[in-house]
Amino acid sequence: MIECMTFRMRGHEEASGVKYVPPELFEQWGQKDPVKNYEQYLIAEHVLTVAQVEDIKVETKSYIETELKIGSQAKPIVVDTAEEIRDVYSPPTPRRGDLTKTLIYSEDLKRMMFKTDSLRSSTFPPPSGFPEKGTNEVPEGADKRYIDGIKEALHQSMQKHPNLIIMGQDIAEYGGAFKITEGFVEEFGKERIRNTPICESAVVGAALGLSLEGYKAIMEMQFADFATVGFNQIINNLAKIHYRWGQNADVVIRMPTGGGVGAGPFHSQSNEAWFAHTPGLKVVYPSTAADAKGLLIAAINDPNPVMYFEHKALYRSVSGHVPSAYYEVEIGKARLVQSGDDISIITYGAGVHWAMDYAKNHPEISIHILDLRTLQPLDYTAIKEAVTETGKVLLLHEDTLIGGIGGEIAAWIGENCFDALDAPVLRCASLDTPIPFNLELEKNFMAYSRLDKYVNRLLEY
Repeated sequence: MIECMTFRMRGHEEASGVKYVPPELFEQWGQKDPVKNYEQYLIAEHVLTVAQVEDIKVETKSYIETELKIGSQAKPIVVDTAEEIRDVYSPPTPRRGDLTKTLIYSEDLKRMMFKTDSLRSSTFPPPSGFPEKGTNEVPEGADKRYIDGIKEALHQSMQKHPNLIIMGQDIAEYGGAFKITEGFVEEFGKERIRNTPICESAVVGAALGLSLEGYKAIMEMQFADFATVGFNQIINNLAKIHYRWGQNADVVIRMPTGGGVGAGPFHSQSNEAWFAHTPGLKVVYPSTAADAKGLLIAAINDPNPVMYFEHKALYRSVSGHVPSAYYEVEIGKARLVQSGDDISIITYGAGVHWAMDYAKNHPEISIHILDLRTLQPLDYTAIKEAVTETGKVLLLHEDTLIGGIGGEIAAWIGENCFDALDAPVLRCASLDTPIPFNLELEKNFMAYSRLDKYVNRLLEY
């Protein structure tokens, strides 16, 4: 790496000029010009002659002029909207039969069984309504926690992809803030399990650089809240690099997210809507242990940048059957949790468990529950089916109301499924305030505290 401490001898862009710069600075920095000084050094060392230097300048100028001429003769662009949309994401690399030994689960994983333990905080009611273990016979795997599904996905992916590198704060010897990568550095070494400085922007940039050099990269954003520090790298570099010049960003950013654990306003935010709004990113948000594993493997195999949200309160509170095999859950496919006739709740993440808990405690209401699983791209087919199933739709998410993904889905339903509606589409979301530390205030903040109100409002319409 060559570091040149230099000075911009022209304006930021042609129109701005240089009147705002004191003239003496140009003279001072002109004497320090590293390019000019290097040129003079090469001449003094007899590596180049003055004539050779001039020849290089003439050749370079001629090349530039030739290329500019070619560019000026380019035909006008013929606009093709379909092509523009296709160019946002890098297409997946075709896989050859049994070489990957990958099971792709594109349906709702009906064979899976789930079981939960009680959650630690009263602000996050214990999910329930899963069939008890042993209801169905499944030949492989065992009940595992949400966090175990994530860890297993990372471990199997590290084994499968020798070019996969994981980076994050204290993820090596310490095992990360949530101990997900504990033991990884002993097995895979410090070259592949890399501790990083507390500089999210630099780590996202390093992940993109690895992708450009043919690696796969996973970054643990210790808390999803800290993505703000790396926002420019994510939004303007990761998301747009394929559209700009056809280069894939083979990067997964793990985003420990969500409240319900009394962690306050800087470690509890649900900020998935920021990224679902950005073309070029994929946004994944599992609610079950099986999906946590399968969707993370799918994200790692996807050549596009994926923001992978994992709810902290689900880590050790939700468990279920997770196949031991290496498998994918298809990105962009929702999961039907249960069918119902009265109302449809469309949700994701913690909201899935809120909806299931509510359905269990209100057996008199037939509730259709759809787990989106992926927020970008959305499964519009499944959303439409959920609307037509009951004609009454409630969008439930932990994120705050204004600007949440629920508003986008509600608008799409209004534009595309209006004839199937028997009531206005309602949204149940968290308060439009920062998340409080106090557990009682946090409980009131959470969308779950208002779920009953919105369900009854929808039923009574």
